Amino acid sequence: MDDHKPAFDWAAAGVEYLARQCPLCCCDSIIGHGRRRKQAHDEAHDWIRIRRGLCNRCHTTVTFLHRFSLPYTHYSLLARGQALQRRFLEHCTWEAAAPLVKDPDRVAAPATLRRWFRRLDSSPSFSFLRRILEAVSQALARGAVICHDGLPWSWRTAAAFLHILWPLRL
Repeated sequence: MDDHKPAFDWAAAGVEYLARQCPLCCCDSIIGHGRRRKQAHDEAHDWIRIRRGLCNRCHTTVTFLHRFSLPYTHYSLLARGQALQRRFLEHCTWEAAAPLVKDPDRVAAPATLRRWFRRLDSSPSFSFLRRILEAVSQALARGAVICHDGLPWSWRTAAAFLHILWPLRL
């Protein structure tokens, strides 16, 4: 998977994924149960298609989300990563940090942006994280390739990594 290149379509890459193990009963009994649409706004997407599965044993319905689309959210992690970059590295205001999205009428409100990063911005370790982000940004600008768990790091993938540390949907 080469998701640090602009031509990579993260939504299309995972549309056919269907795990067989049920997260509730841990049996290999998941079968396909259709698809549905979910909002995942960023520069290339408005709505994405995601797979659903049904456990034959415990009758649990499972939704298989893409790596860059969190549950109960309307913006992809790529859009959130872009806002993070613009706010903390380019020192933009909340209004100017809004990510670019495919639908020009779907601009994230400043209150939404503040909610995304409230915990991150007030974290005691954020000053350390800010220095790391600046160093990573400088290295990427020089053309360096940085990997984490085999995933090439870019500003398109930074929010997915940061989501592990701070849930950006709160």
